[in-house]
Amino acid sequence: MSSPREDWVELDQNGGPAGPAAGLSLEGVQAEIIKYQKRHDQLVAEQETLKTSIKERQDLTYQFLQRSEKLQQDLQDDREHFRQKLEAEKEKVKLLQQEEVQLAEQVEEVQAALGEEESRLKHLKEKVDVFSSAPEVKVYFAGQTVEASDAPSFGVESRIVWPMVGGTALITFEEEKVANRVLELKEHKVELAADCRMMVEAEPVHLLVPRRVEVDTEVCPRRIQVSNLPRMDEDTLLSKLEIHFSKKKNGGGEVEACNMRRDIWTVVITFVDKNVAEGLTLTEHHDVVLRKTKHTVKVSPFVNGELATLETEYQQCPRTVLLTGILDIMDQEILQDLLEIHFQKENNGGGEIEALLYNPLGCEVDALFQGSS
Repeated sequence: MSSPREDWVELDQNGGPAGPAAGLSLEGVQAEIIKYQKRHDQLVAEQETLKTSIKERQDLTYQFLQRSEKLQQDLQDDREHFRQKLEAEKEKVKLLQQEEVQLAEQVEEVQAALGEEESRLKHLKEKVDVFSSAPEVKVYFAGQTVEASDAPSFGVESRIVWPMVGGTALITFEEEKVANRVLELKEHKVELAADCRMMVEAEPVHLLVPRRVEVDTEVCPRRIQVSNLPRMDEDTLLSKLEIHFSKKKNGGGEVEACNMRRDIWTVVITFVDKNVAEGLTLTEHHDVVLRKTKHTVKVSPFVNGELATLETEYQQCPRTVLLTGILDIMDQEILQDLLEIHFQKENNGGGEIEALLYNPLGCEVDALFQGSS
């Protein structure tokens, strides 16, 4: 912006123009007045422009101050976050050090236990004897046969908790080939409304599953298992058994807990003292008053199981697909229904859906994967 020019007209003692304007006519003076009025208007316009420029710079300065304060707050928050994270890591290191000390103590205990050969042989004898006095369970042949195996086996049911990130969905198809087809297409355009579409991406789901499990068993010194029980009211049955086995004349003692195993209709009784269970299992058969008549029940040792070996591996879910990039643009239930409708259609690469779980942005959900092997 140019600096204002100092233009003036010199006047004589009578108020008339002096100096350069002294010889001007009235028309000349009027022309000079008009000229200076235009100059005045120009200066006023320049002044308004200057005010506007000052206001814009003040607004810009205020915006920069606000942004600076926000950046300072963010920096402070980041420092606090990293400080907390550092404290958490220090706590983990401390716990690991404590665990290392505990493991060293356990190693010493194991080394001492290796010298107790007689105790080990007695323990193995109890484990062998328990199979001869196990409770009787009725079984039947279902018509399916498999090749014989020297190693005993048992079923393991996996319960894997899988944390879901916000803006994702898990979809399980009835057929594995449908899941593979969805993964091959990778990117999917989901129709949400007439002129609204959303792109989502399909990714495989990998879970850490057990590959080899070994369980070490031992006879529990405080529990017995009572079988050969009649079908009757459960609460009444538990009360009758607790009363019978709490009496010393029946070889029992103070009962801590009495629980029913409904799958095989047997009762597990836990005693306060350790010297009660062994004596009851040696007698094996006991007459208990049930339904106002004596009924012979069988008492067998209760076997505790302890996990000895666990080997795991990552496996891809054959029928489950993870959908990512889901925007939170409508009601959760409606969006979940639209996703299910889209991936049920064969022309979209989908098929019959067994289950679908959608987790919106900003939410934390744990998905439970269950299966048996």
